[in-house]
Amino acid sequence: MPQAAARHILVSTEAQCSALKQQIAGGADFAELAKQHSTCPSGREGGALGTFSPGQMVKEFDQVVFRAPVGVVQGPVKTQFGYHLVEVTHRTN
Repeated sequence: MPQAAARHILVSTEAQCSALKQQIAGGADFAELAKQHSTCPSGREGGALGTFSPGQMVKEFDQVVFRAPVGVVQGPVKTQFGYHLVEVTHRTN
């Protein structure tokens, strides 16, 4: 079964999510922005979610994590929790 490790930043608005993505594209540190802005408890760990398998996260999140290129920030991704920036840090097939 495939597994992936990812980190994310969760915020309440698409506009804030897009602004953070621009900051990362401009060289800002993903983990630092997660610590400052993410409303998920994982923010304290720089957004790291650990390793998981398909079906362990909400569908919208799974679709990104198991399809997106590793190391490329994706988003905004809308889920029931808000808007996420997602970066796959590792994946096995």
